[in-house]
Amino acid sequence: MPLISASNSPEPVNDRSSARLIFLTQWSGRRARELLPGLCLTSIVAGASFGIRMLPGMTNFSPLILSMVIGIAYHNIVGTAAWAKQGVTFSLRRLLRIAIILLGLQLTSSQVIELGDRGLGIIAATVLATFAFTVWIGKLLGVEPKLAQLIAAGTSICGASAVIATNTVTNADDEDVAYSVACVTVFGSAAMFVYPLLPGLLHLDPRGFGLWAGASIHEIAQVIAAAFQDGQKAGEFATIAKLTRVMLLAPMVISIGLMTARSATRRQSAADKTTARPPMPWFVLGFVVLVGVNSLVTIPAEAKASIVAATTFLLSIALAAMGLETNIAKLASRGLRPALLGAFSFLFIAAFSLTLITLTG
Repeated sequence: MPLISASNSPEPVNDRSSARLIFLTQWSGRRARELLPGLCLTSIVAGASFGIRMLPGMTNFSPLILSMVIGIAYHNIVGTAAWAKQGVTFSLRRLLRIAIILLGLQLTSSQVIELGDRGLGIIAATVLATFAFTVWIGKLLGVEPKLAQLIAAGTSICGASAVIATNTVTNADDEDVAYSVACVTVFGSAAMFVYPLLPGLLHLDPRGFGLWAGASIHEIAQVIAAAFQDGQKAGEFATIAKLTRVMLLAPMVISIGLMTARSATRRQSAADKTTARPPMPWFVLGFVVLVGVNSLVTIPAEAKASIVAATTFLLSIALAAMGLETNIAKLASRGLRPALLGAFSFLFIAAFSLTLITLTG
């Protein structure tokens, strides 16, 4: 009897394992079929943005912005079909987080060291002061707090990437995200054309102008377009300054997440004894880890170029998804106050960073 029992005992286990495997295979196949149509749509929109960017006069525009504009146009003219919804949501949530993690491979600790204590101090002070000022002015103007935080993040750190990363903890409406991206795009583009006219007037040497551009212009593409017009040295230093600003994305998003959790806890009723969990953006820790990896390991130039291109494409897919969920009527309902807030924020970051650079020599 024991022998018979021993020989027969694995069969139920194998049956259960096979059933689990069949279930997982069916589930993953069904999940892939649900996501694929929307993923194809967002990828096509992102691909179109790269194609448009190759046209004359369009090279200074980020593919991220073009993806969002194309997505908004498609959603409001054609309409985003129900069959694409799950893939669009996946693009906006999962792929976005992967792209933000990969951004870490564009930064190294040596770049921060090259800025020196003065440069790093100016950038850190500018980011903190701009974020606080924007949120404060937003309250005075009556702008919804989540929208004000998104504009503050986009202006103080790195434009559209910061806006969509910050929204992982603020959970604002898609229209708020689109409005914020539009604000930082408009004013960042204005800076891209105005800044190159000012180095002589403001008596800034290439290093000083590069630091100013990197510390205050919104998107990295806009920084590069503006700073290299003052020469190679200004362009390279501006790029380093801008990437150092991007590094502050991690502590900024975590801080906003903790503040959001604290605010939610205070709003809980006395009957609800549960503690609100902080919406900890764990993907930001992945970003920090990859900064460390990039600082310790030399990645071949070709591989790094491919990673940068892949990261940009993933971010473009995420912005395409954002556009495909944005309703222009709802966007217009936000009014002009958020745009005014974006203008005030832009003027503040430009003036504040320039003052620090001038005062510190």
